[in-house]
Amino acid sequence: MALSASDVQTVYSFLSNSLSSDESVRRPAESALAQCECRPGFCSCLLEIIAARDLSCRVDVRLLASVYFKNNINRYWRQRVISNDEKVHLRKKLLLDIREESSQIALQLAVLISKIARIDYPKGWPELFSILAQQLHSADILTSHRTFMVLFRTLKELSTKRLSADQRTFSEIAVLLFDYIWNLWQSDVRAILREFSILDQSAPSNSLMEHHRDLLLTCERWLLCTKIIRQLIIFGNTSDATSAQEVRQVKEVCPVFLSVIQSFLPYCPSFREKQPNLFDFTKRACTKLITVLARFQSRHPYSFGDKNVLPPILEFCLNKIINPEQTLSSFDDFLIQCMILVKSTLESKEYKPSPTGHVINESGDSLEQRKRSINTAVVDMLAAVLPDDHAILLCNILIRKYFIYTSQDLAEWYKNSESFHHEQDMLQWTEKLRPCAEALYIVLFENYRTLLAPVVVSILQEAMIGSPPLETEISPAILLKDAAYSAAGHVYYELAAYLNINDWFNGSLSVELSNNHPNMRIIRRRIALILGQWVSEIKGDSRKLVYHALIRLLQDHDIAVRLAACRSLCYFVQDSNTFEQDFFDLLSTCWNLCFKLAEDVEEFDSKLQVLNLISVLIEYVGQRITPFACQLVNFFQKMWEESIGESLLQIQLLAALKNFVCSLGYQSYICYNMLLPILQKGIDVDNPDALNLLEDSVLLWEAVLSHATSIVPQLLDLFPSLVTIVERSFDHLQVVVDIIEDYIIFSGAEFLNRHASSVALLLDGIIGNVNERGLLSTIPVLDILIQCFPMEAPPLISGVLQKLMLLCLRGEDDGSAFRTTVRTLSGAVLARLLVMNTNYLAHLTSEASFRVALQQVGFSINQDVLLCLVDVWIDKIDNTTSIQRKTYASALSIILTLRVPEVLDKLDDILSVCTSVILGGTKDTREEDSSGDTTSSSWPSNEGFGYNGVPSKELRKRQIKDSDPIKQLSLKDMLKDGITSCAAFHGESSFQQAMSRMHPSAFAQLQQALKIA
Repeated sequence: MALSASDVQTVYSFLSNSLSSDESVRRPAESALAQCECRPGFCSCLLEIIAARDLSCRVDVRLLASVYFKNNINRYWRQRVISNDEKVHLRKKLLLDIREESSQIALQLAVLISKIARIDYPKGWPELFSILAQQLHSADILTSHRTFMVLFRTLKELSTKRLSADQRTFSEIAVLLFDYIWNLWQSDVRAILREFSILDQSAPSNSLMEHHRDLLLTCERWLLCTKIIRQLIIFGNTSDATSAQEVRQVKEVCPVFLSVIQSFLPYCPSFREKQPNLFDFTKRACTKLITVLARFQSRHPYSFGDKNVLPPILEFCLNKIINPEQTLSSFDDFLIQCMILVKSTLESKEYKPSPTGHVINESGDSLEQRKRSINTAVVDMLAAVLPDDHAILLCNILIRKYFIYTSQDLAEWYKNSESFHHEQDMLQWTEKLRPCAEALYIVLFENYRTLLAPVVVSILQEAMIGSPPLETEISPAILLKDAAYSAAGHVYYELAAYLNINDWFNGSLSVELSNNHPNMRIIRRRIALILGQWVSEIKGDSRKLVYHALIRLLQDHDIAVRLAACRSLCYFVQDSNTFEQDFFDLLSTCWNLCFKLAEDVEEFDSKLQVLNLISVLIEYVGQRITPFACQLVNFFQKMWEESIGESLLQIQLLAALKNFVCSLGYQSYICYNMLLPILQKGIDVDNPDALNLLEDSVLLWEAVLSHATSIVPQLLDLFPSLVTIVERSFDHLQVVVDIIEDYIIFSGAEFLNRHASSVALLLDGIIGNVNERGLLSTIPVLDILIQCFPMEAPPLISGVLQKLMLLCLRGEDDGSAFRTTVRTLSGAVLARLLVMNTNYLAHLTSEASFRVALQQVGFSINQDVLLCLVDVWIDKIDNTTSIQRKTYASALSIILTLRVPEVLDKLDDILSVCTSVILGGTKDTREEDSSGDTTSSSWPSNEGFGYNGVPSKELRKRQIKDSDPIKQLSLKDMLKDGITSCAAFHGESSFQQAMSRMHPSAFAQLQQALKIA
């Protein structure tokens, strides 16, 4: 039933009560509102409440009504819950009620108008922008401000639509609005600058304070207008990077933006003291304008490359970076945006010298020609704005001014060195001044590498001379040395030709590391980071010394230094292509220091960093891990207990445990007491953290099984969990299949006797419910299962085998390589079943349930299933491996012995296939088997052997394949018996008549095959 105007008060009371702190009042009100949401007229009631501005209507209730309205648009606007008539009413009333005193409610109204516009504009709401444009004329500042807010939110929403038609619509809006909005923007900025001039020269008074509030509202309106211009230019025009078509608005707007920035900045000193609100606005305005300029450069680089745009803006930004005024000393956001714009310009591929020449007879107005012409002009401009001497100056300023730690930085470090380390390590480069300066420096160096490399080396040498290695005071010289070292570390890949890191380390860095004074933590941390950055260049004897140095740094009193050493040591281990005895000798100390560091740190990121090093060390050490196994077991046990509730850390622990198991190999049983309880929790799908831990847990499970000497009872007990995992999803199918294979290979009959029903349930849930890729992973397990248990397994998985027969017999391959392979593998499993358990396959094909299933897929009840399988085996013989070919041929030989009258019709094809297999031989079988998957063997063992002669998973698989009964069969004898039995059953006359249909050459090959000794 629809709500009407008479229900407004009722809805108001529900909203009011839903804000009550009394649960007995709040709960019924929330329930009533939930029931009203899907009733027609609910949005109209909400809008009446929002629009009511009398004293009896609470602001918080109106705000809540606006939130409900917005949510209802998302849920029901596209549905029939809200009628077209109600929509027309709502759209009209929303635009009439834009003038809203409450900024929170005004924002909600702007957002919900934008949500409706996304759905209805232009077809359902064509008059939207014309009405908004009319309201922009309002003399009332608040009304115009709210209109700009609505306009900005609506344009922002429409700009995110990505269909071509929607983008064309937005371009049309941009054409309609731009000139008008641009004129308003210019008018407002002139008014703001006039008021700034008056305020700057006047003493504070009550009348000025009243006027001041209107000015602030005008300023906020102007900022919204700036954002609108940004949306119109960026999203209303196709990027000129692809079209090289001039975007007129860029050339028109950018110089004015720069001029306004230059006009605003001089007011900062006086406003800082007298007008804090306007000082805040001025900072925001300048930052916003330079940010928009950077966005224009990124979106429309060719238009931005105009001679009246790029040079003055780039020169302005460079000047502010090189010579920041006193007013900009705490104006980091503005300087960051200046650096971003310079960096974006320097790395823009559109501004790089063209590597290609001119094309003969190329049109003068071609796209590439226009791009080259602009490119050439911009390259010249950049050379003029940033000549060599300016580039050198900028490089010096970045290192000597912006790389230097401030007193605030050092205070934060001393207060909490661990937090300081991660803040420096993980900050986005666009968020803080120093990392932004570092990013600009790297791009600058890449553009002027030959010029700047000697400069950086010179600064480095100057800093080292100015600060002796054994200095103890934090001086400007020490801070400059840290900055110079940082600069050398950031561009190590280019600086290696100018600076020998081995000589540098042996000469001064190692001496500086011996200075253990607390104040020198700055240099010790920086050296630790440098060693990690230069890892690829540290060779020979220096590498051993660096290992010792990093191990010593892991013992530092400062956590930030230890964490830096931890990261660099990780890089060194990962960079090692061969086992290094020098490092192995330090390993015992290294483990202990890692364990100690893990105990000392408190933050999640720190624990993750230490754990990552331990995991890398485990993988690196490999089978030599055994002497340290007990220490690691205790460490992992403690870390797991401390990580309860921190699933991200537990994920890394599970990955490290997998490496640990692989490195232990067949001695992994020594960690079972610690490992198996962790594994059991990880694979429990009812565990609250199952969504996060399951993937790594099943990988760990498979690693444990594939490196087990035998399957202990606790591991056998885990298998039913696999069924639950697969019932939830097939996300981990490949690992699940590997786990099933592990149990079959390692546990054999004990496993099957104990978990037969689970195996059947698991395989039945997979076959027929996964795509071809999933089947390709699963069917080989069925083959191993039947090979190992030819009598026991088939009755357990009868349903699965029936599904395989349906896969073989149903339809064609339709040109799909996956489907062809699936039918080939399925045929091989059924052929094996016929060879190893002939009676059961015959029984399976005669079951009533199977016949019904065949009829459901359009299979005639009169067709002989075995003969249809013969057709599949003959058809797919060319797609098989050598062992599958022999399996197919063996099955066809057995078919000849069965009392199937129609077999004579296929005798020619059956004998031809068997003959080709016999004459082709199986010489490649062993090669094929030995080239199987070796991913489960993770250490450098020989021929798959583990420790103490215990066979690996791959060797056990090979043993199973080598003992395959089909390999032991004589296909020639089977074929002879088949021919004899066939002739005896069908009669010599009928048999000879069928044989006479063979081609003489095929018959000669058959005779040759039967004579092979």
